Amino acid sequence: MQDSLTFTPTVDIQHSRLVAMRNDYETLPLDCASYQVHTGQLQSAVETLERGRVLIWSEMRGLRSSIDQLRASDRDLAEKFTAVNQDLEGLTLNLAQNNYGDGGGEGPKGMDPFGRLVVRHQQLLDDRDELISQIRTRKGLDSFLKPPSFENLRSAAVRGPVVMINHSIWRSDIIILLHDSPPSLIPTAHDFYHRANKLRDKLLGARKKGLDSVEYEDALRSVLKELYELVGRPVIQRLDELHVPDQSRVWWCPTSAFCFLPLHAMGPIPSDSGPPRYFLDLYIPSYTPTLSALIESNKSGSHIVGKPSLLLVSQPGSSMEDALDEMHVVRSINTKVKTLTSEKATPTAVLERLQDHRFVHIVCHGILEPGKPFESSFKLDGGNRLTLLDIIRSRLPDAEFAFLAACHTAELTDGSLSDEALHLTATMQYCGFRSVVGTMWAMADKDGRRLAQNFYNSVFLPGESQGACYYERTAEALRDTVIKLRRRTTLERWVNFVHYGA
Repeated sequence: MQDSLTFTPTVDIQHSRLVAMRNDYETLPLDCASYQVHTGQLQSAVETLERGRVLIWSEMRGLRSSIDQLRASDRDLAEKFTAVNQDLEGLTLNLAQNNYGDGGGEGPKGMDPFGRLVVRHQQLLDDRDELISQIRTRKGLDSFLKPPSFENLRSAAVRGPVVMINHSIWRSDIIILLHDSPPSLIPTAHDFYHRANKLRDKLLGARKKGLDSVEYEDALRSVLKELYELVGRPVIQRLDELHVPDQSRVWWCPTSAFCFLPLHAMGPIPSDSGPPRYFLDLYIPSYTPTLSALIESNKSGSHIVGKPSLLLVSQPGSSMEDALDEMHVVRSINTKVKTLTSEKATPTAVLERLQDHRFVHIVCHGILEPGKPFESSFKLDGGNRLTLLDIIRSRLPDAEFAFLAACHTAELTDGSLSDEALHLTATMQYCGFRSVVGTMWAMADKDGRRLAQNFYNSVFLPGESQGACYYERTAEALRDTVIKLRRRTTLERWVNFVHYGA
């Protein structure tokens, strides 16, 4: 599947090609993993799901792989490898949107710009492959950039179990990944696959009638209830059998139809007394597109201690009257805050300032472009947009947390591939943010102020150690904040918020 992208040199064309081939390839990793589960190869199934999904992110992540060990072994080889990676990334990203330029001037005389671009891309890939072969001959580097093994992937669960759901027509399974013991398999009923598709279709169909409609509220309530019976009940039972304590961190790594479903909010859980409880009442839920993305988010950072400074990006307007209240709340939190708003919040200024701050809070409209995920964006002043592609180009080594108080930031566009995770929340995680809060659909502006106030009061609790990693508190802070929001609002407004990463 990755080799099929060789002659698709830009990310937008790569996505278009994957969409065009979806009937042949989209379910291939899921079906292969289902066969491996059937034959008792659980560890191989985990490796297959990791390798065969999120192909575009995986390719891009490979261009930014750590070379510290290589640099210590052979500085000259490390510099050559870095240069090729930078050229490949520049070609892949800067020439998207069909802006092919002259393709670097390579290729036979008379070749069109796109042809020259393909030739240049292939030459760089060949150079990179040759360098990788040389690198693997160095001591201790024989596995350099090889697909991660199960032993490596299981480290994703070092801070809590990761629940993978493989949604295949041949056999669907739930696999709970633990860092210190074999993966735990939960077989599913024969109708699991079709029931999941019906839940996805029901939710997406009702959403077209409006988030504030009675039809959507009823559909969401029904979906959450059946999702609990389908997934929640067996997962909670197995977590209990595995002695995973209540209030533990739990990560969801879904596939296919489950990428559209709010697994964090399944319920209500049947109880004889007390108010209704949902999955997030028992555990602190987060999502991750892949195990590798979570491993990257869990890596120790630059060891910066103390409270992180926060960049506030806001675009208040006539359709976002409540944004000013949210801005006031964020400015008053107990840490240093730099504000970019209105005409000062240009895409260039935002990207430059992101380099200086470990936290960012974005308050503006989020825009989806059906079938064009790389054009999904934050709407800024004067009609300017900070696009998903702009963010991908950024390198933010000190980034820690992003709160995306905008619509659709964790929502997949129509016509996109569910297992490619091409949305703004996953993009922020890819660019370096270890934790991200996003939204599964449109956000009610009136919730922003109260949400921000409760959230940051929880993250910056007084009396906490100054050396602590504040971003590691964000998942629990969001969970607690959402529970408070739940007491005074509709179902869709509190279910909307999701946490990704560490």
